Amino acid sequence: MKEEFKELFEYNYHFNEKLIKIISENTQSVSAKIFKLLNHLINAQQIWNARIKNEKEFEVWQINNWNIIENINKENYSKSLNIINEIDIDNIIEYTNSKEIKFSNKIKDILFHIINHSTYHRAQIATELKICGIEPINTDYIFYKRKLE
Repeated sequence: MKEEFKELFEYNYHFNEKLIKIISENTQSVSAKIFKLLNHLINAQQIWNARIKNEKEFEVWQINNWNIIENINKENYSKSLNIINEIDIDNIIEYTNSKEIKFSNKIKDILFHIINHSTYHRAQIATELKICGIEPINTDYIFYKRKLE
């Protein structure tokens, strides 16, 4: 299962990078909603990584300096891989969400959530790109795998 998660996080990183590039190339045309959604997507991965590693979390809807968004995405990817490689993903962690409610979940369920959450918001970004007159990229997982083979 760890190898599958590594592949999913590689896919996640790859398409986050592609979206950052498209947004960067079209900053005058993209809506504020696109920046908000992309930052939220990036922040959520940082937050979950931080919860697993017991580190300081970003705010859910914080807007990051665009000049460092690629670095944050790369750091998120690196930390997620570190979690997969170094921690038993069947372990259960306890954490407090942004509304100060306590929960506990298996790390593997959190990792799956990160991927699923990112996919959901990339679809929202694609819709918003179309509204802004920018052709979105196909970020489907199977499309990504076809390009690798």
